[in-house]
Formats: sequence, C-alpha cells, structure tokens
Amino acid sequence: MATRSYLDLKEEVWDRNICAGCGACVAVCPADALCFGEPGGAPVPRNIGYCKQQNDEVDCGACYDACPRIVQTDEGMLGHYQEILSARATLEIPRKQTGGAVTAILVSAMRQGLIDAVVTVSEDRWTMKPVSVVLTDSEEIVVHAGSRYNWWVPLVAALKTAVIEKKYQKIAVIGVPCVVQAIHRIRKSENDLLKPFGKRIRFVIGLFCTETFDYNQLIEGVLRNDHHIETWNIDHLDIRGKLEVTMRDGTTKNLRLDALEGTIRPGCRYCKDFTGLFSDISAGAVGSGSGHTTLIVRNDTGRVFVREAIARNTLLEEGEVDVSAIEKLGNLKRAKNRSV
Repeated sequence: MATRSYLDLKEEVWDRNICAGCGACVAVCPADALCFGEPGGAPVPRNIGYCKQQNDEVDCGACYDACPRIVQTDEGMLGHYQEILSARATLEIPRKQTGGAVTAILVSAMRQGLIDAVVTVSEDRWTMKPVSVVLTDSEEIVVHAGSRYNWWVPLVAALKTAVIEKKYQKIAVIGVPCVVQAIHRIRKSENDLLKPFGKRIRFVIGLFCTETFDYNQLIEGVLRNDHHIETWNIDHLDIRGKLEVTMRDGTTKNLRLDALEGTIRPGCRYCKDFTGLFSDISAGAVGSGSGHTTLIVRNDTGRVFVREAIARNTLLEEGEVDVSAIEKLGNLKRAKNRSV
C-alpha cells in the first residue's frame, strides 16, 4: 500500500469533522507543517503549505499513521485488564482530582527514576485554558495535578518537545482515550518516523472520558454568560454523570450533561472508548467512593507502577470498586456516539 499523506488524513478525518483534537499529527510531523492555528480556533488541523511527501516525494505518512480516527476498534467496555482497585494518594496534593492516585503514581515513578518526563495537559489557573506541557520533576507533577475537560490546544503537542527537542528517554503520557489510542498507534507502528516516539514512551495512563468540551462554548458561553461563573473563582471541574463545578469557597454547582450537548467537540461524538482501553493503567472517579480513584491495571507495566507507588507509601489501596457504575456510564457513551 502506498504511504498516505496529510491529504489522505484531511479527506478521511478532517473534512469529515471527526478529528479528536489530540494533536498527535502535529506532534509527529517531521516538517512542523501541521497546526491548529490560533489556540482555541479551528476544530481540525491545517497544513501550512508544505509536505515532505507531496512536495519532495519523500515517504512520510507519520501524521496518518498516528491518527486515532483512522481505525476504530471495539475492545469491549472494560477491555483487557489484570485487576481493578480503588486507591488514594497519601501525599498532600492541593488540587488533586478525586483521590489523587494518578499524581501519586507519577510522583513515585519520577522519584525512583522509572520515568524522566511526563507529557500531559495543564491549565492557566486564572482562565482555565488548557496547555500541553512536559513535566520533569515530582514537585511539578503535584503543582499541575487535576483533570481538564476543555479543549484549547492539541493535547499531546508537547510530545514533540519531550522526544525531539529534549530527548527524554522514559516518558509517561497521561491523556483521555483519543490520546491513548494515538499513542497506541505510534507505539505499534512500523513507520520509521514514529519509532523514535514509540521507543521513548514507557508508560501510559488513560483517563475516563465521556466527552471533551470546547473551551469558548463551555467556559465563556455556558459558565460565564449563562451562569455568571468566573473562571478565577473555580477550583476545579469534575464529571460524574454531570458536570460538577467546585468553587474556591467549597460550594458546588451541578450542570446536566444533556444541557451541554452544544459545547461538545464534534470529534468526540465518534469515540466509544470510555476508559482508555489501550493504556497501561486507566483512571477515573467513577466506581470508587468520595476521595478515591478507580484504577484499571491492564498489564504488567501498569502493575509495576502501581505496586511501586504502594510500596513507597505514596499510594494507598482502599475501598471497593463498583464495576457496574463504570459499565453503566461507558455504555451510555457507546450508545449515544456514532461509529467512524
């Protein structure tokens, strides 16, 4: 089969408006020829006018081979796993999401030298605008703890910084299912341009996700204009079958997810993966009690990272998991979304 270029990706994904916004194509393009334009702008990438394959007839195909929307596989609701447990962080994490277990695992791994960088999404605490970042020490990981549910920039754009510019060798990637799918394609690919990325990604954590919201429509539109909630007054957002907005004074406001349909990114409507099936560990609030995180340990790599965190006393296994609650929310996502 001939190597595919960005034109094939444009025809099969961008023009169909099914792009996940993960930014894997942007991260792996060797010519830096793909971008989303201004932050918070177009819902799909664009080419700046150059392509190694189209212009110079040099085999590439990196963008196409990394895209999670090219192939849709059905691994079931929970996918393959070794164990499911409930856990919480034992260290102090001021802005932790649920039980802080993901932060605890990463801090333990960084301190023990299992990883040397984390590619994830952080945010501007004042505006809540997300940003793709590379974190390289345990204190940074704690400071940037928390989940982000808004799309403003391509989620793994910083992967190029970590691999190509900084040349980290033991990278952890934390992301929602579309990110996990893209990383899985990169790690499994025989494309020589993707191998430097795949070889350096050691560990992947997938975050439970029903959908991602457009920043402008959710934050500027619904929260600020409709509910008069200012971003600087929000402590964090969470999704538990509804959008929970926790303010800095501890009060909360709950918004029905069906009332937010107009703010969902179009590409999210083609994702049926709730738990991040191709990760080493999946994590989310659903299924565990308050202050705890559900962890789905999928393979030996995931087990090593979890057990290391427990052994180092940064993570405590505690409580039971209601697996049916995970399946219920996941099935709701699968039922409402369309196949690619």
